[in-house]
Amino acid sequence: MQETGYETFSFYYDALTENVNYPARAAYLDGLVQKYKQSAGKVMLDLACGTGTMTEEMAERGYDMIGVDYSEGMLGQAMEKKIEKQLPIQYVCQDMRELELYGTVDAVICTLDSLNHLPSFEDVTTVFQRVWESTETGGVFVFDMNTLYKHRELLGNQVYVYETDAVYCVWENALCEDSCTVEITLDLFQLCADGRYRRTEEQITERAYAPEQVQAALEAIGFHVLGIYHADTEEPLHSDSERMVVVARKEA
Repeated sequence: MQETGYETFSFYYDALTENVNYPARAAYLDGLVQKYKQSAGKVMLDLACGTGTMTEEMAERGYDMIGVDYSEGMLGQAMEKKIEKQLPIQYVCQDMRELELYGTVDAVICTLDSLNHLPSFEDVTTVFQRVWESTETGGVFVFDMNTLYKHRELLGNQVYVYETDAVYCVWENALCEDSCTVEITLDLFQLCADGRYRRTEEQITERAYAPEQVQAALEAIGFHVLGIYHADTEEPLHSDSERMVVVARKEA
């Protein structure tokens, strides 16, 4: 059978991202927020929060967390984990291009290349605008994106195989003619009780952009870009950086 979106993928997302060191990345994000945030509050939005692992990490660091994602499957997983750990996190099902909160937040994070998944750069700038409107003056927006280098040199036209106790996954990439878009096909094989495998297929598209384009879009909206860093550092981007981390602040 064929399914699209992230609903089936959500059941296996945590197993397939076990290689992500969430505590270390949360410490890094917390350091950036504390260094650059000028608003007085501690309300943080985790945009495209997925199954809520990073949301939980930041909640345990003392932030009042809101998690937003448009996938009901992802949020279902997040809610189960929240109840189990009894964390005071508010989860909201929204498309980030239509972000609308009941108040403003002091910090917004968006991690694990979530912005790369949007259909166009116009959609990315729409999200930037929504985040600006939802952020307190002096608040910060910290996000990561896969780079053009990663799409062209590492992801494009590659096939990866992941095997866990829960699922066997064949991950196939195709680099498009524009040299910045990667079409991803996920074939997920789940072992059923009768010993047979149930196969589902999901399609995901990621688009990468130049850091100069990202910075210009943020500044046109009114953000002050404080840094664009090599992943998990405060170093300038390298020629072979696979992920860039952007820190921007909403100025008065």
